[in-house]
Amino acid sequence: MRILALDSALSRCSAALVEDGVVRAARQVDASRGHAALLAMLAGAVLAEGMRDDASMGFDLVAVTVGPGGFTGLRTGLALAHGIALAAGVAVVGVSLGEALACALPHLGGRALWVAIDSRREEVFLEREGQVSSHPLDGLPAAGGRIAVAGDAAPRVAARLAAAGVDVMLTEARLPRARDVAAAAVLRLGGMLAPRAALPLYVDPPATHRPGRPGRPPPA
Repeated sequence: MRILALDSALSRCSAALVEDGVVRAARQVDASRGHAALLAMLAGAVLAEGMRDDASMGFDLVAVTVGPGGFTGLRTGLALAHGIALAAGVAVVGVSLGEALACALPHLGGRALWVAIDSRREEVFLEREGQVSSHPLDGLPAAGGRIAVAGDAAPRVAARLAAAGVDVMLTEARLPRARDVAAAAVLRLGGMLAPRAALPLYVDPPATHRPGRPGRPPPA
């Protein structure tokens, strides 16, 4: 199975073409802005490289991160994924950041994985056991055992847990890689992960809103 995997949920854009677990082509760029142009460029590059020898093979599905993450980045990744999939006549599989980072950390020694994402609102998004919630750093949930922490807010969360006496391990996984997005998509297809729609996984409402219709001027 060939999978085109895409991610632009946080401060990195990445794309990979993965065939039966083997990365045929991969690109990534760390960037806080310009996700729409960057991700499209990376996707085009990996498709050109990965299918250079046999372009007739195509790919079987598109995997994409759905969140938690930045509002613009999530919409960028999902819009591109659905557009490519529609043109190619293949399905889209959504993957959360926690599911992707878990594929990058297969050996945690029995520790529960907490994926901590910076919400940019003085809070963190925590993904634990398939559930996502928002917490201030001084209001983290109680840990019921040994914990491993990943994600871009992992150092701050691990420090708070350690200060509270929790047995915590800070992992090196900060941002998802497209190859891990593909691996999580395979698990979802095989029924090892619960079904998830390829739609944005928003934890908090967006910080900006479309302006309402202007009111009519008062009568003269």
